[in-house]
Amino acid sequence: MQIEPRKELADLPPTVHGGQGWRLAGIEDYSQNLNPMGPPEILGEIVAKSVADAGHYPDASCLGVREKLAKYYGIAPENICMGAGSSEIIRNFPHVFIRPGDSVLLPTPSFAEYTQQCRIAGAQIDYLPLRAENDFHIDVDELFKILESKHYAAMYICNPNNPTGRVESREKIMKIVSRCEELGTMVFLDETLLALVAEVSSVSMIKYVGQFTNLIIAESYTKSFAIPGMRIGYAISNPDIIREMEKVNLPWNVGTVEQTVAAHLTEYEMDHPLEAALDMRKESKVMHSQLEIIGFPVGPVSDSFFYFVDLAPIGLTGASFKDRMLKEGFMVRDCASFGPQYESFVRFCVKDRERNERFVKAVENVLASLGL
Repeated sequence: MQIEPRKELADLPPTVHGGQGWRLAGIEDYSQNLNPMGPPEILGEIVAKSVADAGHYPDASCLGVREKLAKYYGIAPENICMGAGSSEIIRNFPHVFIRPGDSVLLPTPSFAEYTQQCRIAGAQIDYLPLRAENDFHIDVDELFKILESKHYAAMYICNPNNPTGRVESREKIMKIVSRCEELGTMVFLDETLLALVAEVSSVSMIKYVGQFTNLIIAESYTKSFAIPGMRIGYAISNPDIIREMEKVNLPWNVGTVEQTVAAHLTEYEMDHPLEAALDMRKESKVMHSQLEIIGFPVGPVSDSFFYFVDLAPIGLTGASFKDRMLKEGFMVRDCASFGPQYESFVRFCVKDRERNERFVKAVENVLASLGL
C-alpha cells in the first residue's frame, strides 16, 4: 500500500523564518524583529507564580485575557479570539473562510506563512507585486485592477510588511478594506509588528473592526514583548467572524501560564512596546546615517524598525553577506526564501545604540574585505 498525502501538500516546501541566532554561540541576532528591550523584568515572577495553576486545564475561552484586551482597545470580548501565537490565527483563517479552488491575493514579498496556509487549504494564489520603484508600498490602483479582474475570497496585508518594513497609512488600509467589502473579499490584516512602530496609534485598524463585515486583524505578544517562546496571539474582528474562527481553535490552545502572562502584560505593561518603538525610531535614523556614511546601500530610512536592503550595488548576494556577517558575530536574514528575485536582499533589525554601532562596525569590516 502506497500512502499519499493530499495533493495540496505534494510540492509544499517548509517555510523559512529568521530568529535562529540562538542556535549559534556568541552571535547577535539581527535577523529577528523582536523588541530589543526584551520582555518586562517582571515576566519571570509572573511565570513562577502561574506555575501553581498548571495542574488544571486552562480556560478554553481565555475569557480573562479577552476581557483585558477588550478594555484596553475599547471593544468587546466578543471581538476577540485567542491563538497559540498569531501563527494559529494565520493557520485557522483559510481553513474557515477559504474553500479549495478559491482565489486569494497575496502581496509579494511578504510573510511566507500566508502562502503556506492558503496552499494547505487548497487556494489558488495570485500575487500583488510590491515594487522597488514604489518603495515596496502597495499601489492601490494596481491592487484594485487585480481585485476587479475576478472574485477573490480574501486578500492579505501585513502592516508593517515583513520583510520590507514599509507601513501603509490607516487611510489607505480603510480604502482597501472598503473596496474589498464592496467586492465580497475578506481582508486579513496582520498587525503583529505594528506595536513596535512609533505611529501605531494613528495606523492601527483595531478600533475600527466594527465598521466592516470583512476585516480580521491578527495580533501577537511575540514581537512586542520579545517572548517568542510563549505562544500568545489573538484575532480581532466582528463577532460573526470571531465565532467562526473559534470553531477551529485547538482545545486549550493557550496554556494557563500564557494566559496569566498575557493578562498581566495587557493590564500593566502595554507601555513597554511603545517605549521601545519610540527609542527605535530615534536609533533607526542614527543607524541609517552611519550605514550611509560607510557606503552601505541601505536605501531610505525605514518606516518601521527593520530594513530590507538590496546588496546588488556592492556585488553581494544575501547568502554571502549573511556568511560574512556571521564571521563578524552578527546574523542577518538572507531574503532569498521570499523568491529568487530577492537573492541579493537581506533584512536586519534596529536595536539599541551600543549594539547598532557594533553592527555598523561589522558591516564596515565586510565592506573593507571587499575593497569598498
